[in-house]
Amino acid sequence: MFFVKEFHLKTKIRDITGKKVKQLRSQGLIPAVLYGHGIKPENLSVAKNDFKKIFAEAGTSSLITLEIEGRAPIKVLVHEPQVDPVSDEPIHIDFYKVRMDEKIKTEIPIEFVGESEAVKQLDGSLVTNRDNIEIECLPNDLIPNVEVDISALKTFEDQICVKDIKVPEKIEVLTDKDEVIAFVEPPRSEEELAELETPTAAEEEKEAIEQMEAKTEEQEGEKSEKEPTQENTPQTSAE
Repeated sequence: MFFVKEFHLKTKIRDITGKKVKQLRSQGLIPAVLYGHGIKPENLSVAKNDFKKIFAEAGTSSLITLEIEGRAPIKVLVHEPQVDPVSDEPIHIDFYKVRMDEKIKTEIPIEFVGESEAVKQLDGSLVTNRDNIEIECLPNDLIPNVEVDISALKTFEDQICVKDIKVPEKIEVLTDKDEVIAFVEPPRSEEELAELETPTAAEEEKEAIEQMEAKTEEQEGEKSEKEPTQENTPQTSAE
């Protein structure tokens, strides 16, 4: 059973623009913009702590009801927010208004759950090839994520493909259904580990070439010291 949580976020119309938005951030607010179907882009501001709390659960794949002072609530999706490269704090947000009667394409995260016997009992290593899948559905049918149970991986021959992921009937998965998203790799033998530590033929050849070049340079240096150049050769004058 899929449970879709509702998210509500309060915002205000923003008059401050340009470089002055630093004032907002110093007050614990984040500048944002609202755009989408049937509306003109509008500048908004939202409390940073409120946004971070909701975004941690909703991400970019869950509908959020945006509550603007004096307006009717609006259903939106968050496009990936801009973050400060140093602090990793959100510094700007795009809210996209969706049409509830129009299908949208988006990516939802994969959450791997359970325990694999091939990992626990056979000392294998879990390998995952994807952390999200692309889907298409009406906004009201969106789900925040999909769970993939890795307990199906009992041997090193088992694998989980996109087609094995369970989603509601109203959601269409667009990612290649035959793509492998998880399997368990057997542990490496002592011989394989030794091979990884042993230099390959290409590495040995490269090292030999480097040693030869270094020796050649050294010999040329010694030769140049023994054979003086025209500049430091003593000059004799004809009598």
